[in-house]
Amino acid sequence: MDLAYVCEWEKWPKSTHCPSVPLACAWSCRNLIAFTTDLRNDDQDLTRLIHILDTEHPWDVHSINSGHSEAITCLEWDQSGSRLLSADANGQIKCWSMADHLANSWESSVGSLVEGDPIVALSWLHNGVKLALHVEKSGVSSFGEKFSRVKFSPSLTLFGGKPMEGWIAVTVSGLVTVSLLKPSGQVLTSTESLCRLRGRVALADIAFTGGGNIVVATADGSSACPVQFYKVCVGVVSEKCRVDTEILPSLFMRCTTDPNRKARFPAVTHLKFLARDMSEQVLLCASSQTSSIVECWSLRKEGLPVNNIFQQISPVVGDKQPMILKWRILSATNDLDRVSAVALPKLPISLTNTDLKVASDTQFYPGLGLALAFHDGSVHIVHRLSLQTMAVFYSSVATRAVDEPAIKRPRTTGSAIHFKAMQLSWTSLALVGIDNHGKLSMLRISPSMGHTLDMGLALRHLLFLLEYCMVTGYDWWDILLHVQPAMVQNLVDRLHEEYTRQSATLQQVLSTRILAMKASLCKLSPCTVTRVCDYHTKLFLIAVSSMLKSLLRPHILNTPDKSPGDRLTEICAKITDADIDKVMINLKTEEFVLDMNTLQALQQLLQWVGDFVLYLLASLPNQGSPLRPGHSFLRDGTSLGMLRELMVVIRIWGLLKPSCLPVYTATSDTQDSMSLLFRLLTKLWICCRDEGPTSEPDEALIDECCLLPSQLLIPSLDWLPVSDGLVSRLQPKQPLRLHFGKAPALPGSATTLQLDGLIRAPGQPKMDHLRRLHLGAYPTEECKVCTRCGCVTMLKSPNKTTAVKQWEQRWIKNCLCGGLWRRMALSCP
Repeated sequence: MDLAYVCEWEKWPKSTHCPSVPLACAWSCRNLIAFTTDLRNDDQDLTRLIHILDTEHPWDVHSINSGHSEAITCLEWDQSGSRLLSADANGQIKCWSMADHLANSWESSVGSLVEGDPIVALSWLHNGVKLALHVEKSGVSSFGEKFSRVKFSPSLTLFGGKPMEGWIAVTVSGLVTVSLLKPSGQVLTSTESLCRLRGRVALADIAFTGGGNIVVATADGSSACPVQFYKVCVGVVSEKCRVDTEILPSLFMRCTTDPNRKARFPAVTHLKFLARDMSEQVLLCASSQTSSIVECWSLRKEGLPVNNIFQQISPVVGDKQPMILKWRILSATNDLDRVSAVALPKLPISLTNTDLKVASDTQFYPGLGLALAFHDGSVHIVHRLSLQTMAVFYSSVATRAVDEPAIKRPRTTGSAIHFKAMQLSWTSLALVGIDNHGKLSMLRISPSMGHTLDMGLALRHLLFLLEYCMVTGYDWWDILLHVQPAMVQNLVDRLHEEYTRQSATLQQVLSTRILAMKASLCKLSPCTVTRVCDYHTKLFLIAVSSMLKSLLRPHILNTPDKSPGDRLTEICAKITDADIDKVMINLKTEEFVLDMNTLQALQQLLQWVGDFVLYLLASLPNQGSPLRPGHSFLRDGTSLGMLRELMVVIRIWGLLKPSCLPVYTATSDTQDSMSLLFRLLTKLWICCRDEGPTSEPDEALIDECCLLPSQLLIPSLDWLPVSDGLVSRLQPKQPLRLHFGKAPALPGSATTLQLDGLIRAPGQPKMDHLRRLHLGAYPTEECKVCTRCGCVTMLKSPNKTTAVKQWEQRWIKNCLCGGLWRRMALSCP
């Protein structure tokens, strides 16, 4: 375990960010982190703030004035990572969502209130989606065997079985409150007592069962009192929310039953279920002023012994023996330093034969470790069942500023700085901690957990987690923290190999996600960095092809077996003629008729297709240089076939409206540029198409491509700019010191040096990468930028045409690569 970076607040004379009490922190599956601080002014008034940042750009923090009147006690992301719940010590709960789908713009429109009753536990209702990771099958090829869907019922369903959205909270006075979000936007809220005899609830946690029920665990803070468990059932009756509760078996901590320890740990300080969907296992921590002890408990069904007298009256046969639920302790630690924070894994590992495997096993299972932070400043990763230590981190490791060398400092014994809140990432390969000074620390957790792994085994662990993110759609930034430049080529090749082993249907679903994943991997190595441009260009080409084909409509009312787009693909694949007009003869041109305004609005996209074809053909004589962007397309029959189809469509549309055609600067006025490019493109496509034998381009084709610069002006394509994120700068494993609100002057990494000809210098014109419009050197329109790949596009559409709106709606929530959008600050000259 080592430190990746530290981000802290600047000191202002009139106001100071200070950690809130208690401090709340949450990490979403999209790698967004939310945490709380209080802002104190000269009058000592406190403003309760929620800060949201993406892990790739931690300095670009978005601070929300939450409007909470009391300290924020809980933060909770939903399972999509796009909405956030916050709750305070006055019983107020707010639901935050992205404004305009921007990661740095948030608004709250709904919420609920249990006035004057502090919230101690909060959770979204379960949506019934649960995917299990079978680590023992990580070597098999099928994703369906590695990651299986677990039968799990939602907490509440609408008509047709659709899960109903909402949240559940527990208050300090022993109330449970449930709020349901109806599709109309209305909020149904119901509040019920957990049991008839209400008592103080100092700690609580919420988990879900496979049958759709909710389990709530509570403790009053004293280790001398039992930890109580309740089953909560939620329903809707006559358009009103209904909550029913039932008492479950309780437990006393083992340390309280030991006469030698009974008085040593008077307070229960932490109470957590091991997972949100694992209500049978719970973690408890009891503490004194200086030390703590941690226990792990499991709920099991056990046979109830029957007295011989009753056996004679009614003998117990087979499975008819009465059963009882009983809590049994799995493991307990020795006396530890005082625990300040606990972070639990979110990786849903299917535990079959590994339940009681100890951490000393050489076989590693991702996500089996939980994190404990101590008041001495250290963090321990312990096995979540055996509680044996797997890794240790000491916060006394010095961090370096961006402009200063790393300095070794001796470890101090009694550090006053310690984490007050921690969260593990969704793959358990990273840990974020907020300390008692409000500073954020990002830690890498090695997949080997201290064991020595060869390169092959380390690659297998990372590959397994990348596949998991590909299937679930979760962000994989925390996995990139562990990818060394020497691993990149191997990982990309093996990821592609595993992808090609899946069914054709699954490949189609994951086709864009794997391209985005390959692009983010290739950024990490100087040997593969130019392929980042190719992967993003392929994503754009697939999107353009899909959108343009979707505009085609069958001429007759009765829909044929195949759509016009499918027939276009079939005919272009069958007819290998290099004459574009002969290919057009075989198509029903009436299916390509569109409104004139629509065709004109699409000109920028059609221009990009024409420019890209010309660029590829002109670069064919230099195909031996893999450092040139576009190199991989020259042997990609599928992409070349896609470009060939689009050239045919553009040719037909050009007959309807010539002004929509791509504009070329030619040396001869009589030259038919479209026909020339289609002829050369067809010859290149025949050399590498999937249906026929592959061959090298002949000398005649290469000679003709060599002449292209003398016939047409070769455009300079605007390749995607390099992202300003951190992940490619963190490879040397030297921690960086950053400041919130202040963009760092990061040193150029080895990968960016390979892109000197592609990086946009300050003052050069900028490009809208989705609309292919020039924005100028200093855009006046508001823009948004992708947090993952750096793609830039305007926030508001300049065009009202239906076809353009259809194109823009594809990217309203996410970028081409699947990354989140954030508002881009306007640059000044």
